[in-house]
Amino acid sequence: MLSIQHLSKSYKDTRLVLNDVSFDVQKGEIIGLIGPSGAGKSTLIRCINRLIEPTSGSITLEGIELSHLSSSRLREQRRRIGMIFQEYALVERLSVMENVLSGTLGYVPFWRSFFCKFPQEKIEKAFGYLGRVGLMDHVNKRADELSGGQKQRVGIARALAQEPSLLLIDEPTASLDPKTSRQIMRLIKEICKEQQLPAIINIHDVLLAQTFVDRIIGLNEGKIVFDGSPSELNEAVLTTIYGKEEWQTAPQEKEATVATLTPESIAVKLELAV
Repeated sequence: MLSIQHLSKSYKDTRLVLNDVSFDVQKGEIIGLIGPSGAGKSTLIRCINRLIEPTSGSITLEGIELSHLSSSRLREQRRRIGMIFQEYALVERLSVMENVLSGTLGYVPFWRSFFCKFPQEKIEKAFGYLGRVGLMDHVNKRADELSGGQKQRVGIARALAQEPSLLLIDEPTASLDPKTSRQIMRLIKEICKEQQLPAIINIHDVLLAQTFVDRIIGLNEGKIVFDGSPSELNEAVLTTIYGKEEWQTAPQEKEATVATLTPESIAVKLELAV
């Protein structure tokens, strides 16, 4: 489905942000990228759709090499990659429906989009996507009238309107409260399974990742230091990903909660809450 081989990214100061990253993503598989700030998670996602140009390596989506496409060919392939952003990236003054229809811009002539004359087929599908994310009662609201969770649902519906082959999701819960975060992650998981859509999610919340993704890739200093099942995330693995200091000092700082700070025990509590 998606194959990333020996991907590296460096800047003028020769610092390697990504260092020989390789992995494959299967149809319908949800991968969570975890790691400390600066580990290269966002850079990796942006390299996949070439918002950032990789320095070396290959990115192949359904047999098409994305790394060296011309601008026109790249625009065609980007239609197949849905992007969901941390800060929603909505046009605040436009309606919910108009924001969702913006996901079809790669498929309609410029004059149609300029005059908001979208084909009826696209409009009907947009209604379907809004229904799927639970926003049918908000179709005509302006985006700036919505809550954070509702805005993220619009972002999901907009990505689906592209009819993508791959979802790239950058910190979808960073601005949301815990309950809304679980609802958004559950929605993403359900949609990916229904449509057999592969997804790569950059996520800081380890417990959400353990609960809602199929596979976790841990990055540290641009390298993959873990690639496996969420059930394998024990204290030793988390120390490898994040560093010894964080996992040893946190329990000492809050002695009253030391019994609940192991990944396994918190994961059980989170599953029960979900």
